Amino acid sequence: MPRPAPLLPFGRVAVAAPSSAALDPADAEAGLAALRARGLAVEAAPVAGGAVGYLAGADDARADALNALLRRDDLDAVVCLRGGYGLLRILDRIDYDAARAHRPLVVGYSDVTALHLALYARAGLPGVSGPMVAPDWPGLDAQSEAAFWRVVGGAAGYDLAGPGDERLAPLQDGEAEGVLLGGNLALTAALVGTPYLPALDGAILFLEDVGEPPYRIDGLLARLRLAGVLGRLGGLVFGQFTDAAPPADRPSLSVDEVLAHYARFVDGPVATGLVYGHVPRKVTVPVGVRAHLAVGGGAAALTVLDPVTA
Repeated sequence: MPRPAPLLPFGRVAVAAPSSAALDPADAEAGLAALRARGLAVEAAPVAGGAVGYLAGADDARADALNALLRRDDLDAVVCLRGGYGLLRILDRIDYDAARAHRPLVVGYSDVTALHLALYARAGLPGVSGPMVAPDWPGLDAQSEAAFWRVVGGAAGYDLAGPGDERLAPLQDGEAEGVLLGGNLALTAALVGTPYLPALDGAILFLEDVGEPPYRIDGLLARLRLAGVLGRLGGLVFGQFTDAAPPADRPSLSVDEVLAHYARFVDGPVATGLVYGHVPRKVTVPVGVRAHLAVGGGAAALTVLDPVTA
């Protein structure tokens, strides 16, 4: 399938809110200003009717606003305002035919994981798990921004090291090549058994999460194991699991112990320490392109083989 066109400075982007609204309107304005300061032509795509609780708008309104962007040919990218919650509610209302025809570059992470995986499963559309408008762009550091432009500009043949050149840590030796898919663990697990989770046979899955204590991470990975997902993977890469401390007054496994336990169920390489997730400094990860994961000799490397844009 054809890839989206590259996003370059002075390109045209629309800012969508398919999940939650900005926690503070000032955050949204600061993010829009940061994008415009890079030379991008930026337009906000408001959701009719305004916010509804933790949603940026009613389900139909959010789906309509997103679909209107997917049907356009004059945009270089659709950048999501923030994550939060809401995309699971509208996956069955998205115009996948328009996505397949117009090939927009969709940027976001967290709740946007559901959108990325659904677009790849239903339209063959790759995406970019990268910085969003309200939480990230106002304070994005130079190294994280450089990682973003590298991915959206169409680079290939590079190692996914952290913004400070942080390297992966080995968890299980092996070597695999496959399609790089994933994002947020909770959203990936939520799609099991639905038509919006891509076939993960031979894939290299990358996962992160926030606000989930070890027992919850354990349960989410157990769901992937019991559904047969882990056993079908080519490889697995763990990102950051932030705000994951267990209650101080209860016994618990550590996050590292949980991750090591589930690595055993993957018939291929497993690495940890990807600087990606709900952290201020992070690498941008392409979704739906070929990658190579090599773990051995006390080292690990995840290499992106194909560009996400062309």
